[in-house]
Amino acid sequence: MKAIQVFETGGPEKLTYGDRETPAPAKGQALVKLAASGVNYIDVYHRTGLYPLPSPFTPGMEGAGTVEALGEEVTGLEIGQKVAYAMSIGSYAEYAVVPATQLVPVPTGLSLEQAAGVMLQGMTAHYLSHSTWKLEAGQTCVIHACGGGVGLLLTQIAKMRGATVIGTTSSAPGSAKYERAVKAGVDVISNYEDFAAKGVDVVYDSVGATTFEASLNSLRPRGLMVTYGNASGPVPDISPLKLSQKGSLFLTRPSLGPYIATREELLWRSGDLFRWLTEGSLLLHIEKTYPMADAAEAHRDLESRKTSGKLLLKN
Repeated sequence: MKAIQVFETGGPEKLTYGDRETPAPAKGQALVKLAASGVNYIDVYHRTGLYPLPSPFTPGMEGAGTVEALGEEVTGLEIGQKVAYAMSIGSYAEYAVVPATQLVPVPTGLSLEQAAGVMLQGMTAHYLSHSTWKLEAGQTCVIHACGGGVGLLLTQIAKMRGATVIGTTSSAPGSAKYERAVKAGVDVISNYEDFAAKGVDVVYDSVGATTFEASLNSLRPRGLMVTYGNASGPVPDISPLKLSQKGSLFLTRPSLGPYIATREELLWRSGDLFRWLTEGSLLLHIEKTYPMADAAEAHRDLESRKTSGKLLLKN
């Protein structure tokens, strides 16, 4: 099969396209013939070595396709069934073996491209708004990178829950990225340099180093700082005393895995997203689809921070 492999960490040029052996599903696994694979910042962190993995490896943490083969002791799945998943490494390929418990059925009316595009970023937006901090009507949140993949989805979900959204973006008014953020429902939008919110309940920050201090300063006493990404670099070390001095703040660094650790949570989050998409109450913007061989170009575009919405790879 064709696949992307990383033999040594580094820049996008380290994404090597070529042949590798098609894997076989072991006990409890399914072999999925992938129709589309999502491109996410976690793939960049794996490629650069910020999140180390043994080499060589095939990157990609999200995909959708059809079940090709089943390992022993797998129940509830059928050959040919349309499925999607997130948080299983190896989706930059024609085929991937995935734990059966991580696969969710794709409902009629939803394309495999939509399913691949919403699993990781969509479930991230879901846990941030429903579990890390349960947004409620009348609350105010800051969403950094509001025109990005997670940002657009998180903004829409926050508005569903009745929250006021203050968003930041590097894009200028009138640009496609800026206007998509406005369409998603951002109430107040600014660039990162002019961001100076005060008294908000929660900050969702995927940017990292360059926005962290301003984010802390925007919180009300006992507010929550959620740092969940490192687009501008990792957040510097912080003394717990600083949280006390700024109003007994809370700080968390979540990731998706623990929020879909049970089958029930996985089905809850993915089920909500699939329902909202099919109903039309949640809009997914797929910015661009690349051939698998052009994964390096997709990474360059993602890291430019000029893209809006979702990037996909297709075989």
